Amino acid sequence: MQFIKDIHQSKSDLGKPAISFEFFPPKTEKGESSLFSKTIPELLAIQPDYCSVTYGAGGGTKGKTLEIVSRIQQEFRLTCMSHLTCVGATEAEIRQVLDEASELGIRNILALRGDPPGGTGDFVPTEGGFTYSKDLVSFIRSNYDFSIGVAGFPEGHIACKEGREVDWERLKGKVDAGADFVMTQLFFSNEDFLRFRDHMVKQLGMTQTIIPGILPVLSTNQIKRFTELCGATIPDKMMEKLNMLENDDTAATEFGIEFAVEQCEELLKEGVKGLHFYSLNKSYSTVKVVEGLSSFR
Repeated sequence: MQFIKDIHQSKSDLGKPAISFEFFPPKTEKGESSLFSKTIPELLAIQPDYCSVTYGAGGGTKGKTLEIVSRIQQEFRLTCMSHLTCVGATEAEIRQVLDEASELGIRNILALRGDPPGGTGDFVPTEGGFTYSKDLVSFIRSNYDFSIGVAGFPEGHIACKEGREVDWERLKGKVDAGADFVMTQLFFSNEDFLRFRDHMVKQLGMTQTIIPGILPVLSTNQIKRFTELCGATIPDKMMEKLNMLENDDTAATEFGIEFAVEQCEELLKEGVKGLHFYSLNKSYSTVKVVEGLSSFR
């Protein structure tokens, strides 16, 4: 399996963007069966470069995450990155997870502070653990040979009350601690992403790859819930259209595909090095978006 930093460099040398997906560990045997027998094979048809698997709020799926990552790599020979959070774990417990990941042949880690158990409320550091993702990055870089990614927030992290530029300064701290690349939270205004990227590169001097996170909308109510939780903004014109489709998930999905194609086309013209799709363990929308991009026809 390759380091993700090397994947991006190789694709960049060819003048092509890297394509990747995010999955979450299924909660049921049926969901897991569907992921491995249907979703991943259908996504492989568009030749992804790598994928990632989430850790769950409060680190609740850590064992399952490593199992899924390892299985994807073994069964599909696709580089897969494991998410890892600081939540509910001591340094010793995090070391144990990283040791297991290394033994399983996992070479890429997305290092996150993480959400509290249940996904809401204030983050409370674990005694003997790490308070910030920067500390987790530094620990991994000092003790292991992983390619490390961190999360970036084009509109600023919802918990950062000091403003987005303060949050971006903190992101630079995570990168300086040893991160190789940045993956962003979902966003729907490319202006937000480009402002963020330009600030990180031109103002803060960051040279690591910034990968935009893309979520093709599946339904109006679902995207409203997601954005309320993460603090992302839905542009007014987009929201007007989604409100019209509130009772028609099929039409909302098709609109989501159209919007994501336009969004990705513009981002590619702006020179992004990759596109990371939040698949929600489904294949249809992501496949349609990638097939709709002129770069991949």
